[in-house]
Amino acid sequence: MADIALQNDANGTDAEAIRAALGHRSVVLIGMMGVGKSSIGRRLATRLAIPFVDADTEIEKAAGMSISDIFARHGEADFRGGEARVIARLLESGPQVLATGGGAFMNEATRAAVKAKGVSIWLSAEFEVLLRRISKRKNERPMLQTDNPEETLRHLLKVREPTYALADLTVQSREGPHDVIVTDIVSMLAAYLHVPTPPEGKDGA
Repeated sequence: MADIALQNDANGTDAEAIRAALGHRSVVLIGMMGVGKSSIGRRLATRLAIPFVDADTEIEKAAGMSISDIFARHGEADFRGGEARVIARLLESGPQVLATGGGAFMNEATRAAVKAKGVSIWLSAEFEVLLRRISKRKNERPMLQTDNPEETLRHLLKVREPTYALADLTVQSREGPHDVIVTDIVSMLAAYLHVPTPPEGKDGA
């Protein structure tokens, strides 16, 4: 971590101050598939100079197979149980930026663990944006292996969004450079953690 240069966001918020305010907590990204949790999460981790971890990748490592194969061989219930266990383990390793699968936050125990050991951020996106993104990788999305993936997506949004709204922060994921969204997240995270903005003139401001 020491070899990662500290960075300031567009408003001059010090990444080191945010890390200090986080302590051992993780920044946990939640939201639907296709919202950009992994790509935004990697950029956010770089901005804050903390590790990035993708829960789905860790689940695949633990299971020794892809998430699609877990669904096919063992079913969703088995997958969700393993997902909850992996996320609980990962939350012991903060601070980090942790990207979670679309259904992870629906688990009550996982929500409680995230509340205790992290700051949750819901990356929200309009239906049309999500549909465009996931249509490109539909075969990689086990939850969309249906005769009508568009209707399935609408149903998942209707079911999940009220729970996503329980997150500590909500940030709109939209078309455009992800670095802009990362700057939004850093600013909101600093405000949530009560991190003061450096005085004007510091660090070249």
